[in-house]
Amino acid sequence: MAGHKIYKMAFASVYPHYITKVEKKDRTKEEVDEIIRWLTGYSQNELETHLENKTDFENFFEEAPKMNLNRDLIKGVICGVRVEEIEEPLMQEIRYMDKMIDELAKGKKMEKILREV
Repeated sequence: MAGHKIYKMAFASVYPHYITKVEKKDRTKEEVDEIIRWLTGYSQNELETHLENKTDFENFFEEAPKMNLNRDLIKGVICGVRVEEIEEPLMQEIRYMDKMIDELAKGKKMEKILREV
């Protein structure tokens, strides 16, 4: 998994930007956390521990207890790339999270964001 500097970037350094992005659109930190927990299987305490420990993205996803099986239902474009076409598994996980946060900021209902069928 060489190459992308985001892999070694602390998840905690990006997390506040997710919060700021959604709060500008009257959404909440709690909703961001719910999305992250849904995607990764982390508990709230585990998520907060990773934030405190400044875990990098690579380890954040590698250590995720249970990646949600419905994450392949996440479709669309983020940063000019279709998430379902990203070939690198770690980059795809990162972009899935970005896409869900983007949907939250755009006002989508949580049921749709969390791909409840």
